[in-house]
Amino acid sequence: MQAIRELEILVGFPLLEYVAGTINVRPHLQIHKDSLSNYISQTGPSVLRMSGPVSRIRQFGHGQSNPTYHVTLSDGKELVLRKKPPGKILKGAHAVEREYQVLSALKKLNFPVPTCHLLCEEDHVLGTPFYVMDYIQGEVHKNPSLKMLSPSLRSSIYESMCQVLADLHSVDIEKAGLQAYGKQENFFQRQIGTWTKQFEASKTEGGDYSKMEELIQWLNANIPPENKATIVHGDFRLDNLIFEEKSSKWLSSLAVLDWELSTLGDPLADLAYNCLVYHLPPTFPNRYSQVPGFAGAQLPEGIPTEEEYVKSYMRRTGRQSIPAWNFYLTFSFFRIAAILQGVYKRSLQGNASSDRARDVGALADQMTKMALKLSKKARAIEL
Repeated sequence: MQAIRELEILVGFPLLEYVAGTINVRPHLQIHKDSLSNYISQTGPSVLRMSGPVSRIRQFGHGQSNPTYHVTLSDGKELVLRKKPPGKILKGAHAVEREYQVLSALKKLNFPVPTCHLLCEEDHVLGTPFYVMDYIQGEVHKNPSLKMLSPSLRSSIYESMCQVLADLHSVDIEKAGLQAYGKQENFFQRQIGTWTKQFEASKTEGGDYSKMEELIQWLNANIPPENKATIVHGDFRLDNLIFEEKSSKWLSSLAVLDWELSTLGDPLADLAYNCLVYHLPPTFPNRYSQVPGFAGAQLPEGIPTEEEYVKSYMRRTGRQSIPAWNFYLTFSFFRIAAILQGVYKRSLQGNASSDRARDVGALADQMTKMALKLSKKARAIEL
């Protein structure tokens, strides 16, 4: 045992009871175990109170804007805690309260999400509001090519992902009690306006934004007829799903994660965002983007083409055609470009000569160019 402890110190992470994807809690994001234990014992449900105090806390290292932690109780029960980040944040951003609301509502309808146990909206317990949910044991696939899996498993994962998205968009909003979760009209008008403001606030001195301005003008002039509003995840992609471990020929989705951007809106926004991987190149000429795509490359065996995937979704949702498919793709790239422009400006403010800032700026420009390229060609998908 002592030898293992010494090896843990040497490699920098625990070997006993190690949880994949976690790291030691970053110094500026520490949370107090005793404060969390006391809150659970006083206000938590019996299933948590009976599991004893918090014994260990680690942080998930994979890209959450809301800090996310793996929490182990003394009897071994595993939980996940998500909280708002410390410091000054924009009004309405990092709304963990909304995440808790939509997760709780969907769980009641047997949609695959973790069970939520408690929500704390006060700052005095852990510094910012947070909620606690079950930890789901399974596999998260960060690379959409699924290189290490067989063709049959690749196929089952993409089929399962498509089914979960179709199921989400088929949820009855009123039955879920989410009628007030967001406005149900003029989704794209509002979204284009929101992200345009975000982009305008993120401009930097000396930048050439003519392409982005052309893109915004095109989007506003080409909004297609509105689809019936559904629950929209906002960040629906492969690495936000947990799948069963490789135990059968069919891998079911156990849980959908990261609901920070969820709202009510046009379901085709989710579908298009989910399909951006077909339009992203396998590699980018910078170090910032770590999500390889399929554009210009041969698809791995078992992975459907974009059209096959979209048609599978259409069959599952009873949709006969998508007349303006490239609009939805163009909008998705526009939104990413606006987000990256904001990251770029913040990076410059932190360190004007940082390589990361240059990479993000270049990537934002690439996303804008991809969006404009898609906007030049009309494309419909029909069953």
